Amino acid sequence: MIRKNPSGHLPVVHETAFVDPTAILCGKIVVEENVFIGPYAVIRADEVDADGDMEAIVIGAHSNIQDGVVIHCKAGGGVTIGRNSSIAHRSIVHGPCTVADNVFVGFNSVLFNCSVGEGSVIRHNSVVEGCTVPPGFYIPSTANIHSDKDLASIERVSPQAADFSESVAQANHELVKGYKRIRNEF
Repeated sequence: MIRKNPSGHLPVVHETAFVDPTAILCGKIVVEENVFIGPYAVIRADEVDADGDMEAIVIGAHSNIQDGVVIHCKAGGGVTIGRNSSIAHRSIVHGPCTVADNVFVGFNSVLFNCSVGEGSVIRHNSVVEGCTVPPGFYIPSTANIHSDKDLASIERVSPQAADFSESVAQANHELVKGYKRIRNEF
């Protein structure tokens, strides 16, 4: 479902993107080309700042927002998901937040008030908030990162982790084509 927010903003979805019919996109959202937005995802840009303004939620080209993901922002802040990034099942991205290009965010992870550098991997059930993750970092499953100081114990992304992230992105890119092809069947 694509709908306006109370301020009157309507999502802008590129014609090559696929948004599952069960997903909800509300408000000031930009979905770029070849994006996959899976079943029951909720992307909502509807809160304003003290001046009544808000930044957009932007989903970069060739990214995938998987089943049950929630993306939202408080007090008019924005969320940017870079190109070729994967936000896996049931994750929460709550802005203000920036996720760079080629990032993998694992199942059930939570990002809040943070910036994640290009090529980073955040594995399953992790929490990242209030910090800046440099490019190429690997955050292991169940990690809790609450400051830049916590990042000192984090190792760089291994080639195997990067390969996994790229395979997820490619699989979801193929889903966009497949679902677009059968769009009129449901």
